[in-house]
Amino acid sequence: MSAIVVENLTQQFPNELRPAVDQVSFEVEDGAFVVLLGPSGCGKTTLLKMINRLYEPTSGRILVGGVDARSLKDTDLRRRIGYAIQQTGLFPHMRIERNIAVVPRLLGWEQPRINARIDELLDLVGLPRAYRMRYPRQLSGGEQQRVGLARALAADPAIMLMDEPFGAIDAITRTRLQDELAGIQRKLRKTIMFVTHDVEEALRLADKIIIMRAGTIVQYDTPLNIITRPRDKFVRDLTGADDMLRRLSLISVRDALAMRGHNNGLAATNGAAPPATLSPDENLRDALSQLLRAGTKSLPVVDPSGKQLGALSFEDLRALLANTEAVAGYSDPIRTEHRVPAERTENQPA
Repeated sequence: MSAIVVENLTQQFPNELRPAVDQVSFEVEDGAFVVLLGPSGCGKTTLLKMINRLYEPTSGRILVGGVDARSLKDTDLRRRIGYAIQQTGLFPHMRIERNIAVVPRLLGWEQPRINARIDELLDLVGLPRAYRMRYPRQLSGGEQQRVGLARALAADPAIMLMDEPFGAIDAITRTRLQDELAGIQRKLRKTIMFVTHDVEEALRLADKIIIMRAGTIVQYDTPLNIITRPRDKFVRDLTGADDMLRRLSLISVRDALAMRGHNNGLAATNGAAPPATLSPDENLRDALSQLLRAGTKSLPVVDPSGKQLGALSFEDLRALLANTEAVAGYSDPIRTEHRVPAERTENQPA
């Protein structure tokens, strides 16, 4: 069953010439990380808020776990969905432990269960348990964002909505938080809808990306398919689909090894001890950097147990880039289709 189903969803605000969201339909699979990407004013945040019923749709419907969202009390729905925003939304007068425990308290959890959950979440987001007694103002921006993530996870919701949660943070901290979120997602497999206007962030985190323009969905696909098969010039320009290094960043070394039939085999290493090795979980952009740094034509790929799985060479990378259509098809055996509305004319606002 899909975690979220959106059918013909429209939001027409009073006194506006066009809908903020216009006849949008899509499905989000259980456990998927879906990013909403597009320019400012395209309807990303409006769509996210309708899923949480912060805005009621003008028309259409939303199913959450197979249940029509309008059949639930809005407060009950929101307690079942984690929500994280750009400015964290922490209560400044509450200590960190009380900020994290807001929803569990509303749900009537016993105090020992709440205390255990706070410690568990602080460990999960990489904060010391001693931070329980601090106030938000005593934490850095990145630490506050981690607390916001912990609060969104507090009641163990199956679905999380995140509205540019890392948008106001410096680049180094932002990358660390992206890594943290990706790690949490690998452990917990939540269904996440994540709004951003940052293309690199979308490509780094998403299982699938919804690209929006002027309230409509232009393309809903995997990051690799969006980069290698952009639907139109708007998608190509927005995502920088012609950037070869960006394409390499979306293909893992593991996938490259598995595609022996597509690139005429992998290079073999000679008998000399290699100056470095590649991990199968690295992407090909990082692999290229290591090859350049090592000054060798190829490097062995070694798994965590020390077993050599194969080797990767400059020639392999060249062949993969030349055959990205095959790579996209190989890496995306299941592709979710959706109804794409008619394109707007170029002179309409994005």
